[in-house]
Amino acid sequence: LGGRVGCGAAMARHHTDLILCRKQPGVAVGKVCDKCDGRCVICDSFVRPCELVKVCDEHNYGSLEGRCVVCNSPGVAEAFYCFECCQQEKDRDGCPKVVNLGSSRTDRFYEQKKYGFRKR
Repeated sequence: LGGRVGCGAAMARHHTDLILCRKQPGVAVGKVCDKCDGRCVICDSFVRPCELVKVCDEHNYGSLEGRCVVCNSPGVAEAFYCFECCQQEKDRDGCPKVVNLGSSRTDRFYEQKKYGFRKR
């Protein structure tokens, strides 16, 4: 673990195909949605929030500003790293924003399209 690709996003522990940005973080504080609130963005734990998440300037500009670091929903709260991730210095790996959708969400999209399910 601890590689550059996919080994550190929230839920990347469960979905290994997620890719993180990992660019140099700026001064902007990362946000999380109400569904992801209280979780560490790296290890997905609910215990001991310690340090604020900083995102790169690319992910805090335009339509991406104020979006959830994990699932890209509208952000409502500030994102935190847990104490263990701060001790292991995973908070210094770069921007933790998840860049791609992942195969499970892509597969769900095409399955819905195949069977004709539509949102109302």
